[in-house]
Amino acid sequence: MTRSRDFSRRTFGRFVAAGIGVAAVPNALSVATAATAAAAPEAGSTSTASEGPGIGWPKNQALPTFARMQSLDVVDITGLSGDEKLLLGTLQGVVNRSRPRIYLIGDDAASGEGRRTWLDELGVPTTMHDDAWDLVTKYRSAVHGSVVFDPEVPDSINVATTLSGLRNLVVASPALADRLATTYRIPVLDDLRGRFTDRIHAYQWQYDQLWAKTTHRMLVGLPPQRDVTLPPGVPAIYTTLAKVDTHLHDASNREVLEFDLSDHLGGDGVWVRFDDSFTNDGWGPAVHQVSLHADDQTVVDFVPGTDAEEPYLFDSGNSQTSLGPPQHRFADGGNYFVYGFAPPSGTTKLTLTVEMWNEYTISVSATEPDRPSKVGYAYLRDYAVANRAMTFWLDPNVDAERALFERIMSDVPPNTPYLGWFAQDIAGEFGGTELASRHGVYVLAADWFENLTVHSGARAPISDRQPSAPNLPLENRIYVTFTMSEGDNLQYNEHRLRVLWDNPGRGSVPVNWTTSPLLKDAAPTFLSHFQRTATANDLLVAGPSGAGYIYPTPWPQETFEVFTRQTGRYMRATGMDIVYVLNRVDGRDVDLPDAKAAAYVEDVAPRGVFLNWGGTSETSLVRDQTPLSTILGVAGVEETRQAISAMAAGWDHASPRFVSIGVNAWAMTPQDLAEVTTSLGPDYRVVRGDQYFDLVRRALG
Repeated sequence: MTRSRDFSRRTFGRFVAAGIGVAAVPNALSVATAATAAAAPEAGSTSTASEGPGIGWPKNQALPTFARMQSLDVVDITGLSGDEKLLLGTLQGVVNRSRPRIYLIGDDAASGEGRRTWLDELGVPTTMHDDAWDLVTKYRSAVHGSVVFDPEVPDSINVATTLSGLRNLVVASPALADRLATTYRIPVLDDLRGRFTDRIHAYQWQYDQLWAKTTHRMLVGLPPQRDVTLPPGVPAIYTTLAKVDTHLHDASNREVLEFDLSDHLGGDGVWVRFDDSFTNDGWGPAVHQVSLHADDQTVVDFVPGTDAEEPYLFDSGNSQTSLGPPQHRFADGGNYFVYGFAPPSGTTKLTLTVEMWNEYTISVSATEPDRPSKVGYAYLRDYAVANRAMTFWLDPNVDAERALFERIMSDVPPNTPYLGWFAQDIAGEFGGTELASRHGVYVLAADWFENLTVHSGARAPISDRQPSAPNLPLENRIYVTFTMSEGDNLQYNEHRLRVLWDNPGRGSVPVNWTTSPLLKDAAPTFLSHFQRTATANDLLVAGPSGAGYIYPTPWPQETFEVFTRQTGRYMRATGMDIVYVLNRVDGRDVDLPDAKAAAYVEDVAPRGVFLNWGGTSETSLVRDQTPLSTILGVAGVEETRQAISAMAAGWDHASPRFVSIGVNAWAMTPQDLAEVTTSLGPDYRVVRGDQYFDLVRRALG
C-alpha cells in the first residue's frame, strides 16, 4: 500500500516469518505499577505562525477547524498535469484558509469511493467548472503572486509550498509561471531556480530561513513528486524465468537461484524484473543478494538497499527495502522492481544468481522497458498552505536527513501531529514512526488525503456512544473477532474505508472497524456517516495507537500521559471504547511496558486493548482489570481459515478460547469475512470486539 494503493502501509504479515524482522508476539502481559508521568504542556501550548482568519484551533484541540462552508466551486482535476495540480492545490490552500470555497475531485476519489460521494455528503450548493483555470480567474485577487520551483531540484516544490503558505503565493513550474504572469497578471514573487544544490541543501535553507515563521502546531511530510504508474501486469517484452505458484508466507523457500541469461545477450543490456505472484496477500518477492557472472567472472554483486545496488536499480516500481535481518528488497501486490545490467562487450555466457524467497515471479527482457515518469505531488498541499505549515520530505534512514528531521521535531511541543508519510514507505514507516515517537510526535498518515481544508470545515453530528451489542452467555466455544486494519490512516478513512463500508457484505458478520477519533476534527462528515449507517454488527474502534499512530515504548515517559489523555478525550467524544495499539522497537513488535499500559488503562479506560500484528493471538488482563488481546494478522480468505484453525488446534472443549484476527483492509472485504464465517462449525462464534472483551473479562475472572 504501496500503502494507499494495493496494500497496507503496514504489510505486517510479511515480517512475521522467522528471521524476517519481527519478534514473537508475547504470550501474556502483566502490569504492576502505575505510570508516574511528569506534567507536560499540551500540544499547541506554544506556536509561532498562528491559524488564518477562518481557522479555529483551541489549545486542547488536536487539529484545526475551518470556517463553515457556504458553497463550493468544484473542478475535476484527474486529467490535468502534475504541475497544474500543484498550482491548483496551493491555490485551494490560500483561498480556503478564510473559508472553504474550492473543492478538487482528484485521482483517488475518481478511482475509489466515487467522484462526488463525499462532496454530496457535505450538503452545500456546488458549481461545477469544466475549465480548471476558471478558478484562477475567479480567485486571482486572493493570491499575491507565484513562487517558481526548480525542476532540477524537485524538493524545491516543498520549499515553494511553505513559501506559498507564508506569502499567499501559488506554486508554479517555470512554464506555468509565465502563463500566470502573461494571461492572469499574477507576477513571479519568488524564483527558486538555481538556489539549491541538492535536496538536503533545500531543506536546510528552509529550516534556517522559514521554520521560525511557520506554525509549530503541526508538521507536514510530503514527497515532492510521484510516479505516473505504468499499465498493470508484466509487459509482453519479458520472458518468465521462474514463478512460485503456491502460497508461501514463511520464507521456507529461501534459496539461491541460478539463471542462464545467455540467450538474452546481443542487445544494449539485460533487464530482470521481480513481481508478486499473488497480488492479494502481501507476500511478494524478497531479494537479499544479487550477483551477475559474465563468462564465469563476477561483474555485479550487491545487497539491496546498499549503495552498491543503486547503479543497477532501473525501476524501483514502488518496491521497498527492509533492513531485516536479512536486509532485502520486496514488492507486494501490484508493485515490482527491475534491475538493469550491461554485460561486458563480447560476453558469451551470462549467469544471474539471486538469493530470495516468498511468492515471486522473475522475468527477463533484452529490450529496455519503459519507466514511470515523475510528476508533482499535489495531495494535502491545500492543508499545509492554509495552516502555514513547513513541508518537507526527510528520510529517517539517511543520516544527514535524519539529523535535520530530529532537529525539527525537537522544536515542537509534545504531542504535535506529523501529517503525511515517510520515504521508503514500510521501511520508512517503522523507522519514521519510532523516531517521531521518541520526540513525542504522533503520525497521521494523510499523504493521499484530498480536500482536507474543505472537510475540516464541515459540520456534522458526532455521537459519543455506539449501539450496544447483546450480552452473551460465556460458553465453551471458540470466540473469534475480526478487526479491520488501517483506521488511523486518514486517507484510508476517506477512500478505502468508504469502499469497504459500501460493500454489500457489510453487516452480515460482526466486524471491528479501526477508525481515527481525530476525524471529529479533520472530517466530521466521514465519522458521522459511519456512525449513522452502522449496523448492529459494526463497531468503531480507535486505530493505532489511539488519537494518532505512535509506538508507546520509544515515547518519553514524562510526556506519555499527554498523548493518552488526548486519546481518552477523543475516544469518549466519539463513542469508541476499544483501542488498538501497535508497539515496535527496531522494526519488531514488542510487549507494552507496564507504565505505558497503565497510562492507557487510567487515561483512556478502554473496554479492551488490541495489540500488535503478529502470528498468534493471546489474551490476558492488564492490571487485573482490562482485557488485552494480541492480533493475528491475515490477508486472504484461505489464510484466515488456516489461521483460525491453527489457533483452535488442541482445544479441549472444556473452556472458552479466544481468537483475535487482524484483517488486511487492502486485501479483504466484508463479503470475504462472511465467507469465512459461514465455513466455521458450531464450536465457533464470531462476535464484536465489545462482546469479545466482555467474555474475556469473565473468562479470566
